[in-house]
Amino acid sequence: MNARRRQVYNVDVNQRFYTWYESPVGPLLLVGSHAGLNFVSFSSGKHAVSVSPQWNEDHAVFQGAITQLDEYFGGRRKTFDLALFPQGTTFQRQVWKALRTIPYGETISYKELAQRIGKPKTIRAVGAANGANPIPIIIPCHRVIGQDGSLTGFGGGLPLKKRLLELESRQLALL
Repeated sequence: MNARRRQVYNVDVNQRFYTWYESPVGPLLLVGSHAGLNFVSFSSGKHAVSVSPQWNEDHAVFQGAITQLDEYFGGRRKTFDLALFPQGTTFQRQVWKALRTIPYGETISYKELAQRIGKPKTIRAVGAANGANPIPIIIPCHRVIGQDGSLTGFGGGLPLKKRLLELESRQLALL
């Protein structure tokens, strides 16, 4: 038991790992540490994350995330149960936490999201925080739409946002 404890304490939680996940919506870069997931990045787009030379490739670190993503894309998972460590401001993390409360298959407006966090006059800031979400799909920023019901902004592009919403409304199975 003591040897096990020493092993846990010797793990460098700041060491980052990565792997590529071939999803039905294109390659996703998963980045994190033994403590949890930091990024899910689309391979292209304005928020795409590049692999850092300091990171180590290790598929095994992300096996739980990959399993849950497979289940999500297969229509068998509605919520994710993963350790997440997104890096952002206090306000951004507040918005990202609120995003996780939007039920599978439902959408809300940016205005409603601002109201949910108790800051109804921060609609634009909420939109910016939503757009800066470093863990899309798992932190479901795709569930936020315009007040008029239109699809607006998504790091993976609007066609992908539409596909994710169709998956969640059972109009599409991606796996």
